[in-house]
Amino acid sequence: MFEQLFSFLDIVDDFFWGYLGVPALISLGLYFAFKSRWFQVRRLPHIIKSFIGSVGSSNTNVRGVSPLHTFFASIGGCVGLGNIVGVCTAIQIGGPGAVFWMWVAGLFGMLVKYAEIYLGVKYRVPNNKNSYDGGPMVYLQRVFTSKFIPYLFCILLCIYGVEIYMFNIITHDIVAMWNVNSYVVIGLLLFLILFAGKGGLRRVGRISSTLVPLFLILFACVSAWVFAKNIHLLPGIFATIFKSAFTGHAAIGGFAGSGFMLTLSQGVRRACYTGDLGIGYASVIHSESKECNPTKQASLGILGIFLDTFIVCTLSVLLILMTGVWKDSIHAGQVLSVALGQYFPFVQVLWPLFIFLLGYSSLISFFSVGRKAAIFISRNYGSKIYFAYAIAAFLFFSFIGDANYSLMIMSIVGMLLLCINVIGIFRLRRDISFRS
Repeated sequence: MFEQLFSFLDIVDDFFWGYLGVPALISLGLYFAFKSRWFQVRRLPHIIKSFIGSVGSSNTNVRGVSPLHTFFASIGGCVGLGNIVGVCTAIQIGGPGAVFWMWVAGLFGMLVKYAEIYLGVKYRVPNNKNSYDGGPMVYLQRVFTSKFIPYLFCILLCIYGVEIYMFNIITHDIVAMWNVNSYVVIGLLLFLILFAGKGGLRRVGRISSTLVPLFLILFACVSAWVFAKNIHLLPGIFATIFKSAFTGHAAIGGFAGSGFMLTLSQGVRRACYTGDLGIGYASVIHSESKECNPTKQASLGILGIFLDTFIVCTLSVLLILMTGVWKDSIHAGQVLSVALGQYFPFVQVLWPLFIFLLGYSSLISFFSVGRKAAIFISRNYGSKIYFAYAIAAFLFFSFIGDANYSLMIMSIVGMLLLCINVIGIFRLRRDISFRS
């Protein structure tokens, strides 16, 4: 029964991403690229310089969360297992060329994320917790006269906020590689998620501000070591990426082969998943910032995608292509560990801890956004119902076995969120400025 249901959902997923999700994201990104005169490229050096200069500075606005904490909470959901596992899945299904389309989606998706954060900050409203409420659920009310669409978006965001795929990967890897009791692992991870989620974005931001920079530094150093050993392979790898991006890739080893459309679709949809492009998730988080300038806060979204797609995802892809493990039939959650295990001792022993620390920042960031969406639906009961749903969903998908089932659900829900959000952003396009 499960196999038949998810076979049908797989067809639905491919169809809607191919004919709705991919065209919607690229079209809107192209529109903003020409409107802004390629703002994401022109202003990226300035954005990086401003971000570095803002570290350690204070904001006089007492309402809201530190811009630095909102930034790390936002990319905490991006720079996570999606970069390690989701990217591996894209290469295993779509071949090396999928990474090229990830870059394309990231380039145009930067401006879509900028737009949603800009609208989130511009139209946010103060709440009774000395912060703000914002995001698509707020600015979509300016687009649709009926409240049905904003509420539907919130329901989908509640589902998306319970990151069943990452939860499944973390518990699977810890149990399989450390031989720990699955009930203990699931229970402990669930408790830690609920603990962080209960503290809201402030607690999530503090945790992410510690874990994410630590991961970025560590991963960059590890990757640099492997690249130094194999720098002669890089020209051939990039040639393979660009060639298979437009031709697909023939079957090789345990890789079944892919055509052009499968390669393109896998690249774009995994870029949307790892970077949460157009999903609206980042807008909800950034709306709580103390920063009052929408352009300045939205520019951090561009920096987030740069780090996520063009740095972390690219490093992951190069590592698995350089070591050749993408051609083997290996569980997506362990592909990178096998690749790194060729160069570093004890990787297999330490990998579950690495996966936990990395995935935890993503899980709690998503969870906090889903909770805010639930509270938007019902101030009195939304949070309680959301916690109950989260517990049930995490437990259920921990025992169904195949992590691809949960990834498919996240992919379909993400596509629906993207389509609704893109409509709202496009209709409010004249309210978006690319000037400081």
